[in-house]
Amino acid sequence: MTPKQFFEWQTSGGTNDVMLLVDTLERADIPWCAIGGIAVNHWAAHAMVTQDVDIVVAFAEQDRAIGLFEAAGFRVERFDWSVNIQGGSSVSIQISTEEFYRGFPTRAVPADVHGILLRVASLEDTLAGKMRDWSDPARRQSKRIKDLADIARLLETHPHLWERLSGELKEQLRHP
Repeated sequence: MTPKQFFEWQTSGGTNDVMLLVDTLERADIPWCAIGGIAVNHWAAHAMVTQDVDIVVAFAEQDRAIGLFEAAGFRVERFDWSVNIQGGSSVSIQISTEEFYRGFPTRAVPADVHGILLRVASLEDTLAGKMRDWSDPARRQSKRIKDLADIARLLETHPHLWERLSGELKEQLRHP
């Protein structure tokens, strides 16, 4: 089974939704990138299962992108910190609207994740996002544990990132 076939099986047809998302943004020439677990899957040695796709869209283009997603058939739900879009599969797509991610699309790199061509946050931005998520005390414990595991996965593949970790994170992880 290829990575794309596995993702397709795991998300009940999510490949089509993700490819439509990518196609919509690319055709409109809107800067964007995947963040979170999808970005970690690109940068780490081994991909892990995920059913969500977290992205950032250039802030000046967010309203236009959301309109294009709606025109493409996605259902849209707005929150203070994000916009969630849902296609016909079980993949959950979340557009972060948090200021922290503003510059990420400008530093994005092309990537093949699960056999799907897309843009992902730079290695440094991916780590910064995961460190921010992990340090949020209001975040569910299970999410924080996954964030810590994602940081460990990044360190295993890119040991030079150790110097970017906070002291608290260094206490939680072994030096690679």
